Amino acid sequence: MQVNYRQRLSYLLLFTFLFKLLIAGLIELGNDEVYYYTYALQLDWSYFDHPPMVGLLMRLTSLNLLWVNEVTMRLGAIIGSCISTYFIFKIGSLIKNERTGWFASLIFNCSVYTGIISGLFILPDSPQIVFWVGSLYIMCRMILNEEDKKTHLWLLLGLLIGLATLSKVHGLYLWAGFGLFIIIKKIKWLTKWQLYASALITAICILPIVYWNVQNDFITYQFHSARVMNHHIQIDSFLRELAGEFLYQNPIIFILIIFSIIYCLKNKILSSVTNVWLICMGLPMIFLFLGIALFNSTLPHWSGPGFISLFFFAAVYLDEETKKEKLYPRMMKFASGLIILLIIVATAIIKLAPFNLGSQKVENYGEYCPTLDLSGWKTFSAAFTKLSKDDIKNGRMQTNSSIIIHNWFPGGHIEFYTSRLCGLPVIGIGSIDNLHKFAWLNKGRKKIELNDDAYCIVPSNLPFDPIVAYKDYFTTIEQAEIINQVRGKRVVRYFYVYRLKKCKQVPESVLK
Repeated sequence: MQVNYRQRLSYLLLFTFLFKLLIAGLIELGNDEVYYYTYALQLDWSYFDHPPMVGLLMRLTSLNLLWVNEVTMRLGAIIGSCISTYFIFKIGSLIKNERTGWFASLIFNCSVYTGIISGLFILPDSPQIVFWVGSLYIMCRMILNEEDKKTHLWLLLGLLIGLATLSKVHGLYLWAGFGLFIIIKKIKWLTKWQLYASALITAICILPIVYWNVQNDFITYQFHSARVMNHHIQIDSFLRELAGEFLYQNPIIFILIIFSIIYCLKNKILSSVTNVWLICMGLPMIFLFLGIALFNSTLPHWSGPGFISLFFFAAVYLDEETKKEKLYPRMMKFASGLIILLIIVATAIIKLAPFNLGSQKVENYGEYCPTLDLSGWKTFSAAFTKLSKDDIKNGRMQTNSSIIIHNWFPGGHIEFYTSRLCGLPVIGIGSIDNLHKFAWLNKGRKKIELNDDAYCIVPSNLPFDPIVAYKDYFTTIEQAEIINQVRGKRVVRYFYVYRLKKCKQVPESVLK
């Protein structure tokens, strides 16, 4: 009986969409997610950390911020993952057959990076992966179907790479990898005017990033270059990056990829052109970040897109080495079981665990516990809202009080959960390296004036002393209540709420 792989793909898309939708509604937004909500709050040509696409996507899925919750914030990532899966299937079908496309789709969704990090949580990677995979699909058509004479495909490729770059500057690697492939295998393409027109479209797409940085003294590149300018070898950083890539790709998928590349090259299963293209679009990027990790601290998801083209080696291997009637080879059963188990267990811990996984000391209780980034803010915000309303009613705080933050985290959570509920504005006081986007949000908000009052919220997992930090700005700083985060009937974190009374010196803005 012949398998209808397109029908199976539709089942996969429906299952992953509904499953992720359920998880998205169960857990609160993480540190990065609530921070990127600030992009949607104040749209701009670009931002301190990244280009604008993730903010635009959140605006779209929340109906211009009229419908704001965890699901609508993450909806773009979930839908984007489904779109990417469809094009992964199409690429695999072009490379070998629909069975290969089916296996590639499974692998894509079993990778922690493409399946969860960019496919469930809302990050700049979320829209980027859609355009990244779309670019690979156009390249694949030009290379394998010999459609390189179609001008519209070249122009579409330039647009997709431009949009990938508007999501995250890593998108420019698509031109680097494709350019390397052209030099090695398609040198005659360098004479095509369409190639240069395509590159011009990409350049036009990224003009907003350049424009914003010109206006802001190229602050984005000063920030990111400072993160990769260490000249001392750091073996621990390299090992962390390697271990992170192993875990972020799903250990089973990571091992399968390495074995499959060797297998496919050794047995000459794919054409030389296909092999070179897939390798050029992946391995140099991975090695680049491993090299950077030798000297600087990196994050494993930076190299995540580089693994996507390598998924197809694994898919081809599974097509070659498994029985034709098998829809779910043993390795894919293990890989999918592992990622589903990971999601369920992680969700259960985040929602129910009567412990935190971080520090047990009172002074930094819960520090380094990742589950606290995804829980507790809703209940705290409700308790704080009641506290602030009682304070204003009793004349203990002024009606125009604000909430002071010193860092983008926990600033993002306070902005998304606390400020939206209680109605008090968030104001950043500190350096731009700590405030990030909040420095620009300050410009559109009421400034703190003499004799104003403010609150400062300090979660115990992010220790900070507002008495030391703000003593020059306020006449008195008093500690209010300690609001406990209770999970599984046990306290897993404390929220310290300070009252900052009567501003005596107006804080200087970091942006003049």
